[in-house]
Amino acid sequence: MRASSMPLLPPRVLRAVSTGSKEANKEVAKDGNADVTTRLSAAKDAVGDKVDEQKHNTSADVHKEAAKH
Repeated sequence: MRASSMPLLPPRVLRAVSTGSKEANKEVAKDGNADVTTRLSAAKDAVGDKVDEQKHNTSADVHKEAAKH
């Protein structure tokens, strides 16, 4: 997905996308058959996905609390 389209989606959807991407990147990073450059790039991307996942979790929590009030 393009970053420009991400804000249009609800935080729970964004969280699911980030989680899926993170897990896929972790698997590539662990793949002993992949070259080192690919593995390092996947590891870096997994870290970025984890940061995004946490941001989306926070955003979802904020929306959830706002809906209560």
